[in-house]
Amino acid sequence: MDDLRPGRVAPIDVVRAEVPSPELSRYLYFGVGGDHLWSDRLPWSYEHWEHWLARPGVETWIAWDRGTPAGYAEFTPGADGDVEIICFGLLPAFTGRGLGGHLLTEAVRRAWTLGERHPLPPTSRVWLHTCSLDGPAALPNYEARGFRVYDTRKTVEQVWAKPLGPWPGSRR
Repeated sequence: MDDLRPGRVAPIDVVRAEVPSPELSRYLYFGVGGDHLWSDRLPWSYEHWEHWLARPGVETWIAWDRGTPAGYAEFTPGADGDVEIICFGLLPAFTGRGLGGHLLTEAVRRAWTLGERHPLPPTSRVWLHTCSLDGPAALPNYEARGFRVYDTRKTVEQVWAKPLGPWPGSRR
């Protein structure tokens, strides 16, 4: 946590979704990732989502702007105190407003305290991964908060021919 460089404070509330909700998590995943060709979770069944969200230490933190969800961060614990921020981002209507740095700052702070809320070892490392399917501000935001590139790999992924958007046929 010593490496965290906080983003500027933004007028959002960051609140944990304490009740696992496949509907909410799928909405956030597709809403944030739809414009960036995120697709690996789209085939998940309701039961798969339930199982994923019920695991100890999986948490969803939502950024709220005046009562409206603006983005989210999802954590999953790994071995030996590792915590991965497995999903992170803003809904399209909230990008470009300076909210991402604050949301990431708050997500990292909460990831470092994950073991205080669950029967897990204390957090020893918080990490995330990014790829060319993330928004153009993702990597600069991660680096500005103190994350460092650890490894780079080139792989070919099968993705949709074009972004689906937050929902098919949307104007965004």
